[in-house]
Amino acid sequence: MEAVVACDGVPGALDFLKSNSKKLPIFVVSGTPEAELQDIIERRGMSGYFTSAHGSPRRKGPIVMDLLFEHSLNGPDCLFVGDAMTDYHGAEEAGLQFIGRVGHGEDNPFPGGTMIIPDLTGLSI
Repeated sequence: MEAVVACDGVPGALDFLKSNSKKLPIFVVSGTPEAELQDIIERRGMSGYFTSAHGSPRRKGPIVMDLLFEHSLNGPDCLFVGDAMTDYHGAEEAGLQFIGRVGHGEDNPFPGGTMIIPDLTGLSI
């Protein structure tokens, strides 16, 4: 966990959060155990950017569907940015648009035709 707290963030992520967290509901849905995830976010000084953060043991699809309901959001109007097939499947299960983040030199795990980006630089609403 110390390495995760200390590591560099995805390029463009912090700029996106700073620019949009007051305009949009932004959620973290992760495979990381929920208590650990919330500790990481807090220790990185990022808790103010997220509406809420959710982790395992729950699956991503049901978490996202609950968030859509709780916040009166329409799935097709929402975007899930993720770097794993569990993200892709969670977005698909909940009916969200999806963009895969595949860093430079990394293998693309996503099905053909999936929009991918190397980082969050330039991501805007």
